[in-house]
Amino acid sequence: MADIVRRPIRWGMVGGGIGGFIGEAHRMAARLDGKFELVAGALSSDPERARLSAAQCFIAPERSYADYREMAKAEAARPDGIEVVSVVTPNASHHAIVSAFLEQGIAVICDKPLATSLADAEDLVARAAEAQRLLGVTYNYSGYPMIRHARSLIAEGGIGEVRMVQAEFALGWLAVPLEQEGVKQAWRTDPASAGPSGVVADIGTHAYHLLRFVTGLEVQTLAADLSTMVAGRKLEDNANILLRFKDGARGILWASMVAAGESVGFRLRVYGATGHIAWDEAFPDQLHLRLLDGTDQTLHRGSKLSPLAKSATRLVSGLPEGFIEAFANLYGDYAEQIIARREKRASDPLSLLAPTGADGVDALAFVEAVLQSGRADASWVAVG
Repeated sequence: MADIVRRPIRWGMVGGGIGGFIGEAHRMAARLDGKFELVAGALSSDPERARLSAAQCFIAPERSYADYREMAKAEAARPDGIEVVSVVTPNASHHAIVSAFLEQGIAVICDKPLATSLADAEDLVARAAEAQRLLGVTYNYSGYPMIRHARSLIAEGGIGEVRMVQAEFALGWLAVPLEQEGVKQAWRTDPASAGPSGVVADIGTHAYHLLRFVTGLEVQTLAADLSTMVAGRKLEDNANILLRFKDGARGILWASMVAAGESVGFRLRVYGATGHIAWDEAFPDQLHLRLLDGTDQTLHRGSKLSPLAKSATRLVSGLPEGFIEAFANLYGDYAEQIIARREKRASDPLSLLAPTGADGVDALAFVEAVLQSGRADASWVAVG
């Protein structure tokens, strides 16, 4: 048993070749705790780029594939084949790629969004259930220790019954028409690659997942004012969304790619009956807590926090952790689930908070409701 635990998880990747940011972020996150070993990949649809990328990642030439379908079949047939694959390709390709690996009995960690439609996301969850394999979705901001502490604090009644939620994710990189300049990441503005939604699917679902993760609330209806502020752009690049939760709470979600001057402006505020919490991704190790009784605290990662936050903490207070560490916490959770299955035991309950296919479905239900509301001039629409 001990030898099995010590063996790294054999891991593959589709997409994420040379020059891609998100693929390297996944690789750094997976490497951080030494639980994964990258042994195979279809890192690009271009054979030469795939070969060069595999060499850069120290993947053996015979396990570098130009086609994900070939990779799924070949790896499933090997006695030392991959146990899990990360999919880090443009959104429109997720359903086909994830399906191919689940059909071969290989677990999948998929970059968000899980698919480009609710129906496809639901189909993937059903396939994962049939295959009895992990299907993770990397809404990685839920890996921050202070976000996990905020979840515990609210669940324990630390700010009373939640009344209002405000989430915003603002970027400025698409304030100009970069897609007309051939910039690689501008595929996010192309429906053929991104799907029917731009900013909402890309970063709006991050904000949506985070507010749901922290509060535990379910959105009942929403009203979305969608804008395309850059002339000639094919998808929305700014969204202002009103939320009504099932328990009566209210919320506001703003997502934008055209907030000129913003780099990554991701912020969350939750107001309860007796106080509120505030978190800003620019200072991820801090959580502000202010109560009606005069309490005004800035909580720091590494101090006396909840077990959930401590389980996501590597360094002592005063030494900063950041984006990659939060991302790595998800990979650590997925590793625990894969190893537990290997050992035929129950997973650590704390690892089960990592986003799954169900969270991917929830996000796509949100996206479809937003698009429906936007087409109807911001009318109120039910979610799910």
